[in-house]
Amino acid sequence: MSNHPNKRAKVVIIGAGFGGISAAKALAKAPVDITMIDRRNYHLFQPLLYQVATADLSPADVAWPIRSIFSRQQNVRVVLGEVLDIDTDAKEVVLEEGRFEYDHVIVASGAHHSYFGRDEWEKHAPGLKRVIDATEIRKNVLMAFERAEVSDDPVEQARQMTFVVVGGGPTGVEMAGAIAELAHHALARDFRHINSRSARIILIEAGPRLLSAFPEKLSNKAKASLEKLGVEVMLDTMVQDITADGVQLDGAFIPSACKVWGAGVAVKNVGRWLNVDTDRSGRIAVGGDMSVPGLPEVFVIGDAAKVAWKEDADVPGIAPAAKQGGKYVAKRIVAALRGKPAPKPFAYKHAGNLATIGRNSAVIDFGKVQLSGFLAWWIWGVAHIYFLIGVRQPIIVAFSWFWSYVTYSKGARLITGLRPLFEEPQEEKPSEV
Repeated sequence: MSNHPNKRAKVVIIGAGFGGISAAKALAKAPVDITMIDRRNYHLFQPLLYQVATADLSPADVAWPIRSIFSRQQNVRVVLGEVLDIDTDAKEVVLEEGRFEYDHVIVASGAHHSYFGRDEWEKHAPGLKRVIDATEIRKNVLMAFERAEVSDDPVEQARQMTFVVVGGGPTGVEMAGAIAELAHHALARDFRHINSRSARIILIEAGPRLLSAFPEKLSNKAKASLEKLGVEVMLDTMVQDITADGVQLDGAFIPSACKVWGAGVAVKNVGRWLNVDTDRSGRIAVGGDMSVPGLPEVFVIGDAAKVAWKEDADVPGIAPAAKQGGKYVAKRIVAALRGKPAPKPFAYKHAGNLATIGRNSAVIDFGKVQLSGFLAWWIWGVAHIYFLIGVRQPIIVAFSWFWSYVTYSKGARLITGLRPLFEEPQEEKPSEV
């Protein structure tokens, strides 16, 4: 905090995800000047990114310019750039473009894909964390059908029309269900040489059940719903290798031209920036005030924070947790600036777990209340529309969903970055946008 009573405190927020946005909004009326730093110029609504990847929504439906979000909040300055370091001695955040002083810094940088030491798999099985990931997956999925349509080789047709999703968490379950619906319904009338309904969608999970964070009853219902959609679910199955040709399992090889990764995430750089230890996922263990031990002016929230919750569990890396963390840190900063008692230690309030399985089914765990099926699907939709409020009018996304539901259409079936038809995707990693 500034030593000058008339000088406004400087707050730097790294990352414009759910946590960073919530913290900045909660500081709207505080006597602070906020610098919001992100390497992208948009806030991304990640829970719906899989719908971009399967052509339900366009990227513009799930991403909004950061500057427009804060256009009326005069104490926020938005800086487009990538953080290189945090100088905790000088209290400055270091970018290539310059150094930004802070009295308080909030690290809300999010997480990235984790391939568990097999980073070479990324070029063959992209994950789903960025808009460019979603559009790349969408291109790969749609191009697989296009290549199958012009091939006269039954073996190659089968390889092109075999889709493998690795990871049985919410991302993997939602992706597998969405690809199945795309193949079996939306594309069913589009091709003449192939039958898109014959596509194989395989979901591979290393553990004994899907959706391990859910009660076993709901995990079983999710598996049954996926199988009803035509998804082949493989449990207790470890992936040994992923190549351009397919996926190697223990004792079996699945020829596949299109693979999607949804098996793990990790936090990059934060431990290095702050010169502190992290867990295996790169998260920093923070105290009850969400600050880094020994650095009371540095707060870490969202995916980058390891926060004790209950028994042996940590606070989950989901949007509600990030939003709660952002609001809590803002409240703590305001209390310090105004000389008021510090709020009680952060206590995460879990609202529940939700995952959708196709267009008519979802599973919801509200603790004592557990739902599945069509009613759960509608509740899932309402919950996501609620999250959209305050960022952009949700009616646009709601209408897109409704139209897609009624017509079985996919309104965003654009193949961008097109390469020659028979050329496999290049080895290099897609550049950031």
